[in-house]
Amino acid sequence: MTAPSRLRPYLGLGRVSNLPTVWTNVLAGVVLAGGRPGPFTWLALLTAASLFYLGGMFLNDAFDREVDARERPERPIPAGLIGAGEVFAVGFGLLAGGWLAVAVAAGARSPASLAALGLTGAVVLYDAWHKGNPLSPVLMGLCRVLVYVTAALAVAPPLHAPVVWGSAALLAYLIGLTYVAKQENLAEVRNLWPLGFLGAPFLYGLPALDAGGVGTVAWLALTGAVGRALVLLRSQKPRRIPRAVVTLIAGISLLDAVLLARAGAPGIALAAMAAFPVTMALQRYVSGT
Repeated sequence: MTAPSRLRPYLGLGRVSNLPTVWTNVLAGVVLAGGRPGPFTWLALLTAASLFYLGGMFLNDAFDREVDARERPERPIPAGLIGAGEVFAVGFGLLAGGWLAVAVAAGARSPASLAALGLTGAVVLYDAWHKGNPLSPVLMGLCRVLVYVTAALAVAPPLHAPVVWGSAALLAYLIGLTYVAKQENLAEVRNLWPLGFLGAPFLYGLPALDAGGVGTVAWLALTGAVGRALVLLRSQKPRRIPRAVVTLIAGISLLDAVLLARAGAPGIALAAMAAFPVTMALQRYVSGT
């Protein structure tokens, strides 16, 4: 396969359209920790988080290849666009690169590198054991939480209360999101009670309403995104569940913006908010699921 023809399946395997939500996770982790890293550290952490995400997505397809052959035959591996062995090799290589980037930024024996090692394990565990695992939404949420933790420990160890509470809000959101994503190939969402986890970030983020215009806009934007996803889930529109999932994924950046505004960083919160429309636009070209 030539380089241009290989690019498309690589982009699809990596779900690259969702990368802006990973970058805003790094922003939130650093700012909530009170860190002030230099340009090199910023670049290293953003690169590391991107590599972890891409590696996790590659491995997700590699481990799910048999299920995808039945339920999503258009995915790159069952469609014959790329071999499973290559996807496994690239996926594990990307995870190794993510850990190395953290080690370069913070030191191989630093708490951040230890957290990055935990992130590597969580990603592999989720990818290998999310089918039929009732705790898989927690595992998926833990992967994103460890991005917060790794970024925070790289710039200002030990963990501070805003990072811990922000991580809890993010975990709750990801539990609700991942539950919906697990229903993507079904005609309807079987149970609605796990969606209650999506409400936790709104309660924790209420102080953002007192932070001024950006905080209010971020909180209302997150409300709108989650509300739109819930309306889609209750509708009869075609592909409503996948559309709800990609909206909730893009909404991660809005949650980051709420937490950043709550922490008194409206300028960075505004940048995080901008990642939402960027992600939604990119998802038109590269599927986010």
